[in-house]
Amino acid sequence: MRDVLDEVLRRYRLDEPVALGTVVATFSSAPRSPGAAMAVAVDGSVTGSVSGGCVEGAVYELGREVLDTGKPVLQRYGVSDDDAFAVGLTCGGIIDIYVERIAPDTFPEFEVVAKSVHAEVPVAVATVVAHADPDRLGKRVLVWPDRHSGSTGSDRIDAAIVDDARGLLSAGRTAMLGYGLDGERRGEGMSVFVNSFEPPPRMLVFGAIDFAAAMARMGAYLGYRVTVCDARPVFATTSRFPSAHEVVVDWPHRYLERQLEEGRVDERTVVTVLTHDPKFDVPVLRVALGAKLGYVGAMGSRRTHTDRVDRLREAGVSEAELSALASPIGLDLGARTPEETAVSIAAEIIATRWGGGGQRLSVLSGRIHG
Repeated sequence: MRDVLDEVLRRYRLDEPVALGTVVATFSSAPRSPGAAMAVAVDGSVTGSVSGGCVEGAVYELGREVLDTGKPVLQRYGVSDDDAFAVGLTCGGIIDIYVERIAPDTFPEFEVVAKSVHAEVPVAVATVVAHADPDRLGKRVLVWPDRHSGSTGSDRIDAAIVDDARGLLSAGRTAMLGYGLDGERRGEGMSVFVNSFEPPPRMLVFGAIDFAAAMARMGAYLGYRVTVCDARPVFATTSRFPSAHEVVVDWPHRYLERQLEEGRVDERTVVTVLTHDPKFDVPVLRVALGAKLGYVGAMGSRRTHTDRVDRLREAGVSEAELSALASPIGLDLGARTPEETAVSIAAEIIATRWGGGGQRLSVLSGRIHG
């Protein structure tokens, strides 16, 4: 929902109902992940996407229906359905989409959720999307790391949902949970969708060069909160890096050490070292490789890489830590320009995150999405 949040909030404040369709479960080669959302306004305008184009038309019509009736609907689309090809879902996947009416009377705490998301305060929205009792549909519990609000109408169910949702939130996961009708964890009859809104992952770009500007644009496009850091104030300016969320003038290793001490980086954090200058990159790589980060890459030629690795060994970096270093950085795309190089680096980051091999899909067989 994050990509449609601002538009839904704008209409919410104007007291204009919106039908919000959310992907709550996927099976096989589904085009979008759980949490992807599409909003349909009363005036017919659409924001967001739930399938990359496959079932948007069908969800649009369902959204119009929900706006009229006010009743939420959980709908499945897939190739096993009679109308699968009619709605366009020919990728072989199955998706469950929950469509609900969002307005002050149906979701009075929506603005509280939006405020937490904008302030980067972790929050999870747990919504009952399937239940034998139709009066329970749409009931929700909001869960923060230190508190919760709302209710499904049962203290026992609420306690189970809060406990499980907090676990998902801490892991940054969005998922469908199944319970018995009275909250039994191994039971059946009730489905609760937990939509986790953890702060976006961070991308730390060290080295205020032209490649860093392209990397900052790419990182922001991919949804990272991008920081460009360099010790040279003449180069590290906001005017040179308008796509970065922040530009910091500091020695890279000192900045990263402080971020680690303050707990502002985690296992999702991506570090790209683009300085290819030993006095900058060796100290920061020593710190980065000693932390549990999602990706650490460094730019430079193979000769630079060999020299850098020797210096890192001398600095006490272990062989196990060195094995996590992506250097020379990026995938072999034949990149030449800063923009092409940023694509190459981004491709390697994505492959590292999801376990991709970086090969052409046309020469592979099997499922596209693991």
